[in-house]
Amino acid sequence: DKSKAGELLKLVAEAGSTFIGGAGRSLLVSRFFAMRLVHSGYSVYMVGEVVTPAIKAGDLLILVSGSGGTATLLPFVKKAKEVGAKLAVISMKKSSAMADVADLVVQIGQDDSFPLVKGMPMGSQFELSTLVFLEGAISELIHAKGLTEEGMRAIHANLE
Repeated sequence: DKSKAGELLKLVAEAGSTFIGGAGRSLLVSRFFAMRLVHSGYSVYMVGEVVTPAIKAGDLLILVSGSGGTATLLPFVKKAKEVGAKLAVISMKKSSAMADVADLVVQIGQDDSFPLVKGMPMGSQFELSTLVFLEGAISELIHAKGLTEEGMRAIHANLE
């Protein structure tokens, strides 16, 4: 949904810093997005890393959770709201513990689940669909900001 991508990118652009998290495979998908935001010039941190600073008012927390109720992520939601940070949730559910307090909900798929597809178990469709959505959002961002491959590569990690 291009409008949801635009809303998410607007929150990122307005944030002091963006904090991103998830659990399991959703965490892996969130790391893809965080990396590209860094390459695009934003201040981005992964939740739970030892070098991640405190979230504060004016910051943004983006969580990827198919269920919208991942127990290990709920304390992050509470803390973000306590300090006055904004919250964006990417989930299959329009309504959940996270979505119900979010400033933005990006729903990927259906409320209950994706239809079962042989060979794609336990959330694979949500995770892959979320990855495609976030890559599309990054593409939109690159074009909107006029970013170049050369400019993004200059920001790419060089301690590899």
